[in-house]
Amino acid sequence: MSVGLNKNQRRFLMLCGIWGSTWIGTKAGIQVVPPLLFAGTRFTAAGVLLLLCAWMKGEAAVFKVAGCGRFAAVSILMITLCYGPLFWGMQYIDTGTAAVLEMSLTPIALLCFALLLREERLDIRRILAIVLGVSGLIVLFWPSATVGQVVKPEPFARASLWGGLAVASAAFTYGYGSVLARPLLRTYPALFVAGLTTLVGGVALVAAALAFEPGAVSALSGNWGTTAWASWFFLVIFGSLIGYTTYMRLLRDIGASRAGSYAFVSPVIAVALGALFFHEQVTVFDVIGIIVMLSGAYLAMAETPATKPAVMET
Repeated sequence: MSVGLNKNQRRFLMLCGIWGSTWIGTKAGIQVVPPLLFAGTRFTAAGVLLLLCAWMKGEAAVFKVAGCGRFAAVSILMITLCYGPLFWGMQYIDTGTAAVLEMSLTPIALLCFALLLREERLDIRRILAIVLGVSGLIVLFWPSATVGQVVKPEPFARASLWGGLAVASAAFTYGYGSVLARPLLRTYPALFVAGLTTLVGGVALVAAALAFEPGAVSALSGNWGTTAWASWFFLVIFGSLIGYTTYMRLLRDIGASRAGSYAFVSPVIAVALGALFFHEQVTVFDVIGIIVMLSGAYLAMAETPATKPAVMET
């Protein structure tokens, strides 16, 4: 039941559920397919399908040449310069550290850029929500990032440092792109914005993979196996078509910092699915972190004022 929840809160919960479960598909896919190529082909395919849907609804005809520069910037920032460095950096740092860096910095970056570009105003509630969410993430992931880690020889000098910086940069490029996207969402339908940015960013990511990623060219044969292909289709349909479009609508209606608080709920979904499908243990630290993160997300989303969308959607 959705009693007591407004439209944007329902969208938010759906987004958290979808993006909290996509890690399973990503994990299964990149074990077989080079990560950049896997992500790039996923976003490219999703972009084509989203634009096709927009065209069928008559929403693609509203495109104006004046918006090309901003569309290109949002596409490169949110897709190419986010997922490229993110996947590259994760090769050189452990998963726990990557999770703390990326998910804790994303809401902070979203708020900072929203304030700098005057898309949002600062208030105590928003600050407290981010502090709680980041604290919960640290409690949840820091033990796995610091306890029992074996120091491995680095493939090049300061590989872990550069890997960590790459993961951190992904949060800021994603945050900057999200805030830049909001003016577009006042002019264009969310479906069209999601489709065009995903397509452009995905094509650029595929080009980068083919140019620089080992094994990417040979992986174009598509000999990935049933599991990897099933994961790819899951990410295209749910992670991109549904999830990314939902995120764009939240950006338009409630702003970047509130929409970005999904980073405090999606890890909870991931932990639950890990326990369910991979029999991963849930510790006391996990429970404490989950409670703190959910408190932050509640503060961010409770009593969200509804705003009137600039573009009518059916």
